[in-house]
Amino acid sequence: MKKTTLGIVLAALSFLAGCTEDEEYTQGQWIRRSDFDGVARCGASSFTIDGKGYLCCGYRGSNRDLLKDCWAYDIEGNYWTQCADMPDEASGRHEAAAFALNGKGYVSTGAIKDEPDYVADTWEYDPASDTWAQKDDFAGGMRRGAIGFSVGGYGYVGTGYDGNYLKDFYRFDPNAAAGSQWQIVNGFEGGKRVNGLAFVIDEVAYVGFGQNNSAYAEDFYSFNGATWTRLRDIANTNDDEDYDDDYAIARSYAVAFVIDGKGYVATGDRSGVTSDYWVYDPGQDLWYGDADDGFTPLTSVHYGTGGSSRSQAVSFSTGTRGFVVTGQSGNSYFDDMYELLPYELEDYCV
Repeated sequence: MKKTTLGIVLAALSFLAGCTEDEEYTQGQWIRRSDFDGVARCGASSFTIDGKGYLCCGYRGSNRDLLKDCWAYDIEGNYWTQCADMPDEASGRHEAAAFALNGKGYVSTGAIKDEPDYVADTWEYDPASDTWAQKDDFAGGMRRGAIGFSVGGYGYVGTGYDGNYLKDFYRFDPNAAAGSQWQIVNGFEGGKRVNGLAFVIDEVAYVGFGQNNSAYAEDFYSFNGATWTRLRDIANTNDDEDYDDDYAIARSYAVAFVIDGKGYVATGDRSGVTSDYWVYDPGQDLWYGDADDGFTPLTSVHYGTGGSSRSQAVSFSTGTRGFVVTGQSGNSYFDDMYELLPYELEDYCV
């Protein structure tokens, strides 16, 4: 008993002492949070409302089940609760667009198991009553891999794939009369894409990423609800300046979240699944995340086994906290979740 106790004490002292001369640090700590209570999946949809992240639908894997369940993650409490499934009239789906607006969540479009392969229906989830209601079908037609976000009291869905790559955007007004809830939005000069992403900072959406055929989209835009503005590319395309020399940002199937006025893009597919993250500063229109910045990848989890590189995950974002959950790598499907603490340092003994 005495030897066992002494061994525990010595191990604890060694852990607390940590490394001395041979210690290295990377920026940011990934902390494992409560695993997702539902089945492991990829291609789900997510939105965040009043301190809770909601995860709906997705693709289960080997049996090709397309799901229509919905779950809520209590961010402060660190636990999951199952919500009402989407109604019988709604098909199970993956790669659906989603956004939150006025305290409700919306899921629109997506890929389904049977013909016609894609859908255009739009569903509203009310967390206060735990109920779903059908809204107008998306006016741009059936598709998968579209981008969804909300700014200025409206929801927006655009781009995607319906057998062809798309670049159109439509605005959603939940208060409009039935039959007129979706209206086309002109002015987006960007390229066609599928599986892009958006994040919103101070009522401005930042839109880009994704893929067109075998090429990753490199153009990047902001949208304030009225005007589209092209920003610096997310690749090394400027020969006159060196700020982008080490950019390796472009990817598809990535996730995005916002912490303290900066945009974070993590994981995804870039000629294989990834575990890195990049940080966007809208004030400078610059990205940080190259080797010199030394950001901690998801595969290096603080006080635990590292998470796997992945694509087709989803994220929750409160504006001050960001999470990555579920996803896929090859034939592996994930149900683990991680929170990024961007200001902490991760230390390594070498």
